[in-house]
Amino acid sequence: MEFETISVERVSPHLGAEIAGIDLGTTLGNRQVEELHQALDVHQVLFFRDQTLDYNHAKALGRHFGELHIHPNTPGPAGHPEILPIHADATSKRVAGERWHSDVSCDPEPPFASILYLHTVPPVGGDTLFASQYAAYEALSPRLKAYLEGLTAFHDGGPSYRESNAKQGIAETGKVYPSAVHPVVRTNPTTGRKALYVNRGFTMRINELPDEEGHALLHFLIEHGTKPDFQVRFRWRANSVAVWDNRFVQHLAIWDYFPQVRSGFRVTVKGNRPI
Repeated sequence: MEFETISVERVSPHLGAEIAGIDLGTTLGNRQVEELHQALDVHQVLFFRDQTLDYNHAKALGRHFGELHIHPNTPGPAGHPEILPIHADATSKRVAGERWHSDVSCDPEPPFASILYLHTVPPVGGDTLFASQYAAYEALSPRLKAYLEGLTAFHDGGPSYRESNAKQGIAETGKVYPSAVHPVVRTNPTTGRKALYVNRGFTMRINELPDEEGHALLHFLIEHGTKPDFQVRFRWRANSVAVWDNRFVQHLAIWDYFPQVRSGFRVTVKGNRPI
């Protein structure tokens, strides 16, 4: 695909591209926005270097992809509920994204896209892994693909968010977390391309199968979906941005840098009910 307003360099066979020639902290033109959408659709996760964003810049960028999402467990700072702070240092008991997951897949209408900006990173470590769930599905045998058709899975935010709050000493005050039933195989409504849609962070069970059979299949699909074959690894530098299609990509934040500081924030774009 040819691009006029941005430079796009593919970084792995299945997903990921470095984007240059654009300042995300400025007002973007219609053609720039269109090409960002096209690049995201093709490459699933986009990486940007040497960007300077504040909360308002990040929200403006997110709105080019749709309406902004507010996190069900961690609303943002005063005046910016759409901002999800991302911070780890020597006092941290946990970090966001320690397990493979798709952001807030427990929501009935999970987010479409996530945009993460890090202004402070450790000297080494703190990479993020991304895995293409298109590639994971396409690597399955025809017989297994046929078996998965019509199966649904239960996604629940409660266990993950309660565990996170307990580690941080955040009191539970009768909070109700989202849960939802989604297809095990999700289809891109525009292209018809199919992807696995289960993850370690939120998927609890497969609904149409007996417990033992369902747990075995779910375990296989979760492990298969995050194989190195389908991954790209992003090595952060200060003032970098990653934008990913949360519908068809899982990610994992590696916490190998304690007690160093890794800090920034994320905005997330609302999505639709999976089909």
